[in-house]
Amino acid sequence: MSSGKTDTSIKGYIEVDQELCKGCQICISFCPKDAISASDKLNASGYLTVFLNDSGQCTGCAICALVCPEVAIEVYRG
Repeated sequence: MSSGKTDTSIKGYIEVDQELCKGCQICISFCPKDAISASDKLNASGYLTVFLNDSGQCTGCAICALVCPEVAIEVYRG
């Protein structure tokens, strides 16, 4: 993978475009593995965003990306 992730135990991961995220947290509600958390950092528009937490539970199911109204989440399976 080009992202430098070489751990074979990783099933998937997401990248959140912090500038597109409006902090609605719908993705947190829908994540079946509780792999997404709210951030305490503001983006340029003043929204508190979300991020993939370090639990290692993400399976790359893409539910978060499907429910994101801002299309701010990219899902990678690996």
